[in-house]
Order: sequence, then C-alpha cells, then structure tokens
Amino acid sequence: MKHLPAILACLVLFASPAFAADDEAGFISLFDGTMNGWKISGPASSFSIEDGAIKANGPCAHLFYDGDVEDHDFTNFHYKADVLTKPNANGGLYFHTKFQESGWPRQGYEAQVNKSHRDPKRTGSLYAVVNVADPPCEDNEWYTQEIIVKGKHIVIKVNGKVVVDYTEPETFERDKGWEGRRLSSGTFAIQAHDPGSVVYVKNIRVKPLND
Repeated sequence: MKHLPAILACLVLFASPAFAADDEAGFISLFDGTMNGWKISGPASSFSIEDGAIKANGPCAHLFYDGDVEDHDFTNFHYKADVLTKPNANGGLYFHTKFQESGWPRQGYEAQVNKSHRDPKRTGSLYAVVNVADPPCEDNEWYTQEIIVKGKHIVIKVNGKVVVDYTEPETFERDKGWEGRRLSSGTFAIQAHDPGSVVYVKNIRVKPLND
C-alpha cells in the first residue's frame, strides 16, 4: 500500500482536463456558434442555430464551410464534429467537396450520419464505398465523428472506434453518378437530407496535416 499515493497521483493526472486537452492540440474551430464562414446550397430554411449547434432539418440542402481556415481547401487533415441524431434521421459530413448551387454534392466523399433511418448505410459509412451496419452511437445522444485523410488513406471513427479504414486505389472507376467520389482537395459540408430528418452538429474542428 505504500505506493498508493503515487498511483492516485497518476490517476489524477491522466483524468485531469489538461491531459484530456492534449487530444485537441492543433485543432482549429470551424464553427463559432453562428453561420459565419458557412454557405448554404439549397433552401436556407434547412439550416438554423439551436442551443449552440447547427440544426439540419428541411428539404435537401448542404452547408459548405467557406471560411478562412486553409482558405477552405483541405487536402490532408483530421476533422472532428460532435453529432446528435433524432430517430429516423439521415445526414452526412462531406469532405474534399466543392460548393455547388443545388443538388447532392458531386465532388468528394460523404461520411454518413444515420443511426435508424431506413437507409441501411449507417453512421460512419464512407457512403457507397465502405458501408457500416452497426455504428457505436445512439439516437438522442451526442457522439463524436472523426475523419482522417492522409494521402490516399481515409479513416473514419465514431466515438473513438475505427469503423472505416480505406485506402483509395491508384486507378479505379466509380459507378455512373458517383464519378466524383475520389480524393483530391476541397472543403467540408453538412447535409440536410429531408424534412423528416433532424441532425445537430457542433464543436466542428480540424487539424491540417501538412507535414
């Protein structure tokens, strides 16, 4: 028992906020609680701010990051967002995409947001490329979704668990209509899928991986 004080001291250190903050070192916020730095494609009514979070609910629309960080053009990065889905919600977090005036984004990948919607591609799926059936999250509870891109490698995490680990081939063909699902560079976007879907997103941050 003589080592108990030292053991307790270590436990306090690892549980302290300062130690936990190390996980966030180098991350830059993309969301200040307002729509500043974001641009809507589609009906503006599909996005609003509620209790410090972006609420996506309404006809199909997409909210693109259009701010100053990296001049909204990211190649290699570690992206994090806290997400909450209501039952039967569908949404998505796009990356390596570009702003377009309407329609589903044609460029870049979508990290799916969906715990209980009829679409079987669930939260964390690299949509239509690597699909996840049972993600470690629940409706009505906040969870953290991460996207890490380095070179041709994509990792998606849900609540710290890797659900997708995908390396894009050097040469490949996508099915018709999905030709733009490939790595290049670009911005991020949040999807409002339909009027019956309610998704909240907050604490949106990114760490550029330029080295």
